[in-house]
Amino acid sequence: MHPMLNTAIKAARRAGTIINRASLDLERLQVARKGPKDYVTEVDHAAEEAIIDVLRTAYPDHGFLGEESGTHLAAGQSGDEQAEFQWIIDPLDGTTNFIHGLPIYAISIALAQRGQLTQAVVYDPSRNELFTASRGGGAFLNDRRVRVSGQSRYHDALLGAHVPGSASTVASGARFASMLSECAAARRLGSTVLDLAYVAAGRLDGFCGLNLKSWDVAAGGLLILEAGGLVADFEGEQGWMKSGSVLAATPKIFPQMLSHLRD
Repeated sequence: MHPMLNTAIKAARRAGTIINRASLDLERLQVARKGPKDYVTEVDHAAEEAIIDVLRTAYPDHGFLGEESGTHLAAGQSGDEQAEFQWIIDPLDGTTNFIHGLPIYAISIALAQRGQLTQAVVYDPSRNELFTASRGGGAFLNDRRVRVSGQSRYHDALLGAHVPGSASTVASGARFASMLSECAAARRLGSTVLDLAYVAAGRLDGFCGLNLKSWDVAAGGLLILEAGGLVADFEGEQGWMKSGSVLAATPKIFPQMLSHLRD
């Protein structure tokens, strides 16, 4: 196993311990609102600090991009330079689920080298499921190799979705209506990180997401690619880390999802 991946696993497990401990006493949890329907807890912050602490101790010259703390520069780095290595971190994706005691949330840690994703860890602390990938080395769930599903028939496909709900404008919802109504079923788990990991593991056949940030999709995207799946933006291009619009699926389901968006 790559030593950087090993360090990321150690960081994820440390954050998982913090999250699991807090999950046993949700009544005492301090919750703040970042915006409408967007919550952050002291656990998000503590988990992110623990992750960065482990990674920075091992790699002081690496940069960091975390959901809760923004961009951290590497030691001795000015704001104009990009560190060759940047860790992209979501310490707790699915905070709203977590606050309610709904055990669908995960930690996401990815490493980019000069902008190319090279390592990925997604850790679900409530199920103790660890998804990992290194570029060119395949994708794994708890040390067992995983691949995307063999699903090829769109009407039998189970899709994950992170798209506007009923409160959104009808126009943007309509783009996704046929895509999501013509598959077997669509699920909104409330954790994009797990949606993507589940596509990699074959539990979901595809995923469609809008308004996502790089820390939502970095690790999961590499997992899917290493599991034999396809990831792209809504144009079918490779700008999904920046655009916030992500399609991911098995090789057979992917073009069918894309064609629904283009209709």
